[in-house]
Amino acid sequence: MNSVKVSFLLLIILALFQWSCVNESTENKEGEKPKDELTVLNEKINKDSTDASLFDLRAQIYLKENKINEALRDINNALQIDNSKSDFFITLSDIYLKMGEAGKCNNALNKALSLEPQNNKALLKSGELNFLVKNYKKTFELLNKAIMLDNYNPVAYFIKGYTYLEMGDTARAIENFQIAVDQKQDYYDAYIQLGVLYLAKNDIRAVGYYENALSVFSESIEALYGIAMYYQNNNEYQKALDYYTDILKINPENTLAYYNSGYIYLVYLNEFEKAIMYFSDAIDISPKYADAYYNRGYCYELLNDFANARNDYNKTLELVINHEKAIEGLNRIDKQ
Repeated sequence: MNSVKVSFLLLIILALFQWSCVNESTENKEGEKPKDELTVLNEKINKDSTDASLFDLRAQIYLKENKINEALRDINNALQIDNSKSDFFITLSDIYLKMGEAGKCNNALNKALSLEPQNNKALLKSGELNFLVKNYKKTFELLNKAIMLDNYNPVAYFIKGYTYLEMGDTARAIENFQIAVDQKQDYYDAYIQLGVLYLAKNDIRAVGYYENALSVFSESIEALYGIAMYYQNNNEYQKALDYYTDILKINPENTLAYYNSGYIYLVYLNEFEKAIMYFSDAIDISPKYADAYYNRGYCYELLNDFANARNDYNKTLELVINHEKAIEGLNRIDKQ
């Protein structure tokens, strides 16, 4: 059973605030349908096509909608009108990052910093980019500069924490994630990372951090799964089952919640019929889940249902050639 792993690229996207967001409000006549952001911007650009900031804002909306060509066109229009704004180059860097153009992304961020060396957004995004290309020395240099400019900088501490984690320094990773949540008490991603690290230590503090994550996002599968794993690893099986049940209420097709529940009933509670039910649910969702077939087969074997046990062991071997436990299971059946 695997502990929760969270992709860092996804975390960074989630962790970095939407630094340049559109927050326009429009007044409408009573009963008139409110206009969306894009419609409002289109109307403003039609009235004044010399306002570079409008093109920048529309580029950000297009980027959120994954309309890369439109976003790139608009930010280039903004830069043609005014190439002195560092934030425009930050938007350009976001577009290039989405395109996978790390070099062009870096160039855009360098230009932003040359225009405004103390731009916190540019420093953080440049730190993020250097992390992604594993230039950790430069990452720390940029993030530390951002922190010197403004000590209240939870995102900077978060990225530092993940950088230390990648370098294998879990103590400093925890230290920086902790600073991030101290500064921003609804920092979901930092709570999740702290939960993951303390779960790896089998430390009860993992539960507290996961609960903090749930206070921010009540339907967090990662947090619920982490708590369930802690209780499962510490022989509190009913609590673990309760959290797996909570996961299945949110996502009825969560294979791991079914599998782990089945595993508890098989290995710890010796309730083989219930274990079969959960392993079968896991198989229905993931028909190539070899371990679910093996464990269901083992349940059948323990119930002396050798025909079904043989079928599941053979299916396991179809999916994983030379699966040792399945071979051993077939050998046991042959001796009956």
